[in-house]
Amino acid sequence: MRQPFRSSTSTALTTLLLTSLLLACGGGGGGDSGNDEGSDNPYVQRTASANGKAAICAAPRRGNDPYNGNQPYPDRQGSIDDEKKWVRAFMGDIYLWYREIPSVNAAPYTASNYGSVTDALDAYFQDLKTRQTTASGRLKDEFSFTYSTALFNAQSRSGVEIGYGMQVALLATQPPREAVIVYTDPNTPAAGQHIDRGAEILAVDGVDLVYDDSQSGIDTLNAGLFPEVQGESHQFTIRDYGSDSSRSVTLTAVAANSVPVQKVQSYTAGSSKVGYLLFTQHIATAEGELINAITQLRDAGISDLVLDMRYNGGGYLDIASELAYMIAGPARTTGRTFEKLSFNDKNPLATQTDTVTPFHTTAQGFDPSVTSGSSLPTLNLPRLFMLTGSGTCSASEAVINGLRGVGVNVVLIGDTSCGKPYGFFPTDNCGLSYFAIEFAGVNDQGFGDYADGFDPNCYVSDDFGHALGDRNEALLATALGYRSSGSCTTASSRAASFDENHGAHEPMKLLRSPLRENRFFRRR
Repeated sequence: MRQPFRSSTSTALTTLLLTSLLLACGGGGGGDSGNDEGSDNPYVQRTASANGKAAICAAPRRGNDPYNGNQPYPDRQGSIDDEKKWVRAFMGDIYLWYREIPSVNAAPYTASNYGSVTDALDAYFQDLKTRQTTASGRLKDEFSFTYSTALFNAQSRSGVEIGYGMQVALLATQPPREAVIVYTDPNTPAAGQHIDRGAEILAVDGVDLVYDDSQSGIDTLNAGLFPEVQGESHQFTIRDYGSDSSRSVTLTAVAANSVPVQKVQSYTAGSSKVGYLLFTQHIATAEGELINAITQLRDAGISDLVLDMRYNGGGYLDIASELAYMIAGPARTTGRTFEKLSFNDKNPLATQTDTVTPFHTTAQGFDPSVTSGSSLPTLNLPRLFMLTGSGTCSASEAVINGLRGVGVNVVLIGDTSCGKPYGFFPTDNCGLSYFAIEFAGVNDQGFGDYADGFDPNCYVSDDFGHALGDRNEALLATALGYRSSGSCTTASSRAASFDENHGAHEPMKLLRSPLRENRFFRRR
């Protein structure tokens, strides 16, 4: 079967950046268009492509289909109207909230109106999402999105992503804006320029990121922050944390391999040891890195673990299941459910028996360096300290929910998680992959009601003045303090220096690929 993916973003990545970008992609009203049923349903045609049926595309793809034995794509020439019919039929069949799809006239969604076929299809797809809200007033579906199939394959399987190797967070999206580096990947252009945690981006290619609100300025900022081609070079004005002056650096985009496990270490706390694990992405290559990390922590003899997933937006649910098992061990998880998926009543997967994800006791073969079926190491911990924030999403939240479902005490330190108990099966059509919310997940006890996120036991502001893993960093210090005292300390004051210098912040928004903010399954 297709394999689910859980992550947490909504539309195009750039909609996170600036107010002007939030105005993109509006839809028309009027009657519904393209709700084909029966044998002419283009969704049926596409899902049957492995059996020789062809997708009808405005521009047929070239190359081979990785989901069809690497045979040539059987796509045939059509029009954008054919693709819109496919989108509407696809949503009507599998979308979790298909009864809430608004009436949308498909006619205005054309390449001439939106700049390209891909942008028109994305706009149409976005306007088919439910407009209902959660109890707190948030849109119920902030997460469904589209993405290039080729880029999805590259990023989800190997962690390859065009960029500079730095994770940027927006602390304020409207002028005066604030963009801060939260971490950098090793051996990347950003690391080579000594851009460290807490550094602020003041300008890109001469455009003031803090105050420029012109469309041309926004376009320049987006072009620099989100390079599309290897070898692109852009100039950044950076102010390092604690510095009164700025410096200019030139960054050249590369196809960088992300490092999902950034740091593994242990601390002596009294007569025992506490482990720390910084984990940023549930991608395929994380499997081997997590196995090595847990083995290292087990051999160090830790009695508690602080799992830092404040910036982890999700990924493969099976990776989350492996991690949860390695933390809890077999005694608590044998015969128990990590997550059970629920679908709409029309989805053919709703009647299948493999909608339950167990606690995986063996490697699932995501990472080529790992032997599929090999036993996983375990820590056998009754308690977990997890560092969380608004960037903790989907598959990361599934770790919280799955462990709590089998009685592990999960203590959360930081801020409220993003709130995404949903996921999808990536479905490709004509070179564009559609990630429409397809299922909701519940744990072994049937709980999955966290659409507004998990609140922490201790609220602590992110501390950009200390390196991640530093015992004096506010979230980690609070976790260590809670471990010894059983209560929240005043460690949040450690982060106050940043707030005092820069003012109160809206919820942090991490600027990253949608694939780094979701829960999903690979195809089986």
